[in-house]
Amino acid sequence: MAASGFPVILAAMIRSAAPLILALALGACAVGPDYTPPALELPQRWSAANGGPKAAKPSEWWRTLRDPTLNALVEQAIAGNLDVAQAKARIREARATREQAVGALFPQVDGNASATRSRVAGVTRNGFRAGFDASWEIDLFGAQSRAVEAATYGTDAAFDDLDAAMLTLIGDVASTYVEARGLQARIALARSTARTQRETEALTRTRFRAGDISAIDTARATAQAASTESQIPLLETALAQNQHRLAVLIGRPPAATAPYFARAAAVPATPAPPRTGIPADVLRRRPDVRSAERLLAQATARIGQAEANRYPSVSLTGTISTAALKLGDLAKNSAIGWSIGPSLSVPIFNGGELAAAVDAARAQRDRNDAAFRLTVLTALQDVEDSLVGLRQERIRLGSLSEAAQASTQAAQLSRALYTSGNASFLDVLEAQRTQFGAEEALIQSRVTLATQFIALNKALGGGWLRPVEVSAPAVIDGETGPRLRLVPIEEPQP
Repeated sequence: MAASGFPVILAAMIRSAAPLILALALGACAVGPDYTPPALELPQRWSAANGGPKAAKPSEWWRTLRDPTLNALVEQAIAGNLDVAQAKARIREARATREQAVGALFPQVDGNASATRSRVAGVTRNGFRAGFDASWEIDLFGAQSRAVEAATYGTDAAFDDLDAAMLTLIGDVASTYVEARGLQARIALARSTARTQRETEALTRTRFRAGDISAIDTARATAQAASTESQIPLLETALAQNQHRLAVLIGRPPAATAPYFARAAAVPATPAPPRTGIPADVLRRRPDVRSAERLLAQATARIGQAEANRYPSVSLTGTISTAALKLGDLAKNSAIGWSIGPSLSVPIFNGGELAAAVDAARAQRDRNDAAFRLTVLTALQDVEDSLVGLRQERIRLGSLSEAAQASTQAAQLSRALYTSGNASFLDVLEAQRTQFGAEEALIQSRVTLATQFIALNKALGGGWLRPVEVSAPAVIDGETGPRLRLVPIEEPQP
């Protein structure tokens, strides 16, 4: 009989509490608003529509630039970028927060035990006690379930934030890389132009020694060559800074990307723009829009959580305890006691604190609603701006290509005429200056066109499509269990 004491008592407690638990569970409800996605008025098409209403399939768009170095840098950035690492950690944090909220739905059970030895009036006695305490707050008005709902929306938003971080990262890596290649091309152009101008300077000196021209032409030639050479250090500085920024983006020390630029390469050629589909597609593809919508849903759930705190709360508590003078007698029925029953707590007066908490939650929901709508409008603006910018830059690139070809011919002709004595040196200087400016503008236009292509893909929500590991912690702790720890005593710092 002694061995069966605890099971018999536990069964009796369950039989006693079952009707109450069933009644409370069936009577549970929820308060506060249920979330519904907000209605949005969206345009049916883009003002600078491209490719019809059907959107392009998601793809790793940076690969269409056909640059293996860029592809390698993007891979390294996804693996090593510290903003992405923070976004992964926030996902783990959101998951743990949700698990905490789910845990509040279940009963909480604690165990206790004690043993004493005492001597009173010459008599030595032993005492043994053991027991369990259990409590369960019934989710009668949905406070805990609303907390789980809010935490679930928060977890969804954390995943969307990771997608947004990777989308931004890939765009930053691609645009920084393109700018670096453009700077290399501009440095090469400046050096080539400076060499040509120094050759022209040598020609003027020869003609000056022959008495054909004055010293003014020689001075002008020297000044123009030196002016062109003075731009090279600025361009070299900008290139180094771009390399440093690129290294930080991939999670490496600033000088780590220098080997990628040891040999110059052309600015990646810009492919045809992707099909944009309709504006509603942006809402499904843009992770920042999805995250803003999830945060709005989370704020809505928190209204119900705050509202539930204004209603009565019911808790079910129970204890099983046993006490005996001998350890072996703890399981005897005669030593075991138990109790179980509900408790009711009703908020009667709190100075308006709970009502104010509901008002604060509603204001938070309204703020998230405005933030969501602003994110949608910003996303639509990003696409429209990129479409216009890409289209107009292609037109500008065509004009600059024509201007660069014509200015090159003009520079060649002016120098030939000057050599033969049929043109003034001012014509040569102006032609060389125009040629340099046109060719530099052409390089910058190629960079801008590629940057606009990158911006359009970012605006459309194109990003990383492969799975990303988010569960593994970045920092591995050593021993975390109980252990003796000696705290060193150090003198305070002066």
